[in-house]
Amino acid sequence: MKKLLLDLDGTMYHGTRRIESAVQFLNELNQRGIDYLFLTNNAARTQTQAANHMSMMGYEKIEPMQFYTSAMAAVDYAASHYTQRRAFVIGEEGIREALIQNGFEIVTENADFVFVGLDRNAYYKDYSLAIRQILNGAILIGTNDDRILPSEEGANVGNGSIVHMMEYCTQTQSLKIGKPSSVILEGALKYTGWKKEDVLIVGDNLETDILCGIHSKIQTALVLTGLSHRKDIEKTGIVPDLVAEDLLELLHILEQLDNKEGM
Repeated sequence: MKKLLLDLDGTMYHGTRRIESAVQFLNELNQRGIDYLFLTNNAARTQTQAANHMSMMGYEKIEPMQFYTSAMAAVDYAASHYTQRRAFVIGEEGIREALIQNGFEIVTENADFVFVGLDRNAYYKDYSLAIRQILNGAILIGTNDDRILPSEEGANVGNGSIVHMMEYCTQTQSLKIGKPSSVILEGALKYTGWKKEDVLIVGDNLETDILCGIHSKIQTALVLTGLSHRKDIEKTGIVPDLVAEDLLELLHILEQLDNKEGM
C-alpha cells in the first residue's frame, strides 16, 4: 500500500471533534505498519501541539514527528533558497518555533523576510509594521493561502486573506507555500525521504489537498467528511483519483487495488 499524506481538519477531525471512522482508520494503519504523515496548512500549532490536539481527542500513538506543517515548509524553503536569516513574524508558536529551530533571528526592524501565518492575537499595528518591512525590501512569505478557516462556530478569516491584504498594500506577491502549492509537498517528501510514486495524498478539500497532488503529479484521494462534496468535482473541474465517503471506505478501496495489483 502507498505511503499516506493525510490532511487534518475535515479529514481526521472537525475542530475539537474527532471523526470516528478516522480513529478506526489510524488504528488499522498502526496495526499494519503502514507509513503516514499528517500534512497540514495549519501554521499556528507546533508539531507537539498538533500531536497533543489529536491525543486529547482520543487518537492513539500520535507523535510530534508525524506532522509536517506549512510553517515548517515556509521556513525550510527560505532556509534552502536564501542566506539571510532576519525575520519579522505575524504568527503563533508554530511558525516561531520553526524559525528558531532553523537559525532565524526574529526581529521587529530591518527584516529580510516577513513571515505571515495565522495569528489570532495580531493587532492593526502588527500588520502595519509588517507592511513597512516589506516596503523596505523584506520578502513576503505567507505560510498558506486559505481564504476562510472553518470552525465549529462558522467561518473565520483565513490566513490567505491576511496575506492578500499584505500583497494589496505593498503591491508585491507572496511566495506560495501551503497546499495547493507544490512547495509544501516537496518539503514533506524531503522531510520523510519518500518518493512521489510511492505516495497518496488524502484530504477533504478539492482546492487545497487534491489540487496539491495534481500540481505535484501525485495520486490523490478525496474523502467526503469535510469541505468538498461529489458535486464540487464537476463544478470545480478538480478530479481526484479516488473518492470515498470516509477513511474506512478509502482503506477498503486501497485494499482492493492492492489485491488487483498482486494478481
